[in-house]
Amino acid sequence: MVEETVRAGTGHRRQVFVWLGLALLLGALSALVLTPQARHLRSLRDGIRADATIHTRGTCTLGRCKVVFEAQGRTVVAALLPGSGGSSHPVGAHLTVRYRADDPQVVANAADVESGMATLLAASTGAGAVFFLLLPAMKTAAQAVGGRTGAAGDGRRR
Repeated sequence: MVEETVRAGTGHRRQVFVWLGLALLLGALSALVLTPQARHLRSLRDGIRADATIHTRGTCTLGRCKVVFEAQGRTVVAALLPGSGGSSHPVGAHLTVRYRADDPQVVANAADVESGMATLLAASTGAGAVFFLLLPAMKTAAQAVGGRTGAAGDGRRR
């Protein structure tokens, strides 16, 4: 009996550590990556719109997609900001971008700047972190309530 209780406690602790690890991972992803990325994309809402062409195809979420467009009378080849979509477009495809007036190298897909999906992703990831933080407390509370019921499990309080 005691051995079973010890094993059950070890399993519970293991679950708690897994949940806390997931909460930490999701919280760090949201706070350190997704929120700054969303803020950076939002900063281009007042940017200048331009028609661009995909110049180099790569992983756009990592900033390896390049576009070519005209800015202030010159041709600019710039990498799309990380998190800015474009990887589904083949080389030579046309898309609309927004760039910073004082620095045309800071450019993002206009659809991503205007949609707010990056903010939604950051918020939902943060909510997932909070959920995994609350799971251990909810399980502990459920076990405490379950421990107060009768031994036969008939729902009567002791």
